[in-house]
Amino acid sequence: MACYCAHVSPIPTRTRVVVLQHPRERHKAIGTARIAALCLPGLELAVGVEFEQDARVRRLLSDPQAPAVLLYPSADARDLRKDPPPGPVTLVVLDGTWNQAKSLLRDNPALQALPRVAFTPDAPSEYRIRREPREDYVSTIEALVHALGLLEGGDPARFQALMAPFRAMVDLQVRYAAGDAEPRWRRRRQTLEPAGSRLPRALLEPRLLCVVGEANAWPYDRALAAPPHPHELVQCLAAGLDGERVFERLIAPRLPLSRSPMEHALLDEAELMRGDSLVQARSVWASFVRPEDVLCVWGHHALGLMQRDAMVLPERRIDVREVARDHLKSRAGTPEQLVERLGLAWQPIGRGRGGRRLGMLVAICRWLVEEAKRAPEIG
Repeated sequence: MACYCAHVSPIPTRTRVVVLQHPRERHKAIGTARIAALCLPGLELAVGVEFEQDARVRRLLSDPQAPAVLLYPSADARDLRKDPPPGPVTLVVLDGTWNQAKSLLRDNPALQALPRVAFTPDAPSEYRIRREPREDYVSTIEALVHALGLLEGGDPARFQALMAPFRAMVDLQVRYAAGDAEPRWRRRRQTLEPAGSRLPRALLEPRLLCVVGEANAWPYDRALAAPPHPHELVQCLAAGLDGERVFERLIAPRLPLSRSPMEHALLDEAELMRGDSLVQARSVWASFVRPEDVLCVWGHHALGLMQRDAMVLPERRIDVREVARDHLKSRAGTPEQLVERLGLAWQPIGRGRGGRRLGMLVAICRWLVEEAKRAPEIG
């Protein structure tokens, strides 16, 4: 990360700021949420994909003394310049690329229900190292400068100090790209390592274990400003790449049953109601999984469900969707789309949609392992 610490100046705000950051943005040197967190002492930062069950985020978004508003451009958004809210608010900001921000909004019904605010910037973004999809779109830090200025006195100039570390970071990154200020560690790395896709070394481990989970998931309830019940794990599936280690358990719902396990996960309701208790499922899973296993998952959904229900999980994990995206240098899409795109043969390994997706995940992992064996560099 480019060093901009000397340019950071703390700025207190009356407005509570909540930044919800996509995980893929967390460690990027050119991200601007970290700058905002350093400059705004009261800023709350949460990293994730789904925040419906995040107690801290739900609390921050439900404060009646400072109602939450979402900073997001749309036709029905309230113009902060022409019609700012009359009282204190909690300003919710999505941090990531525009596609990532759209996915955060799509996957969180509570965010969809928030009233939206927006503004028209006076000038194009200064974010020269990342192209915005539209001329009137700006980076997270620039959006905060404008929004906070309009919320707190109507003058964005008050928060211009936020721009100093941002501009320093952009200038340094531009110089690095031009080769004028490249640090020695980066030059050495480029000399020793050939260009190309970098696949994780963990793909060559002998104990890769693909994992899929299905949920009893209730839709968002606008009256409650949340789903009526939290998501819970009702089907847990896992398989090794050799076809010998296979795990599948149905877990009887502990909460009222929604239609999602039957309509989306394609499970039989009677079978599901006869499933294991959560205590039984935990015990059987704990006997199956090993600390040295490397869990291979598609996104964050399965692990999130298992963590919420206190299932034992090995420490090492691979997000297969992210690895495939980086290797192909394009969006991976769904498992169904990727196996079709790559022409991979697969077979279901278990019931319903979960069994099909586990079979696809195993096929994709086998392909990635072969790619890793041939790759010029392994991370």
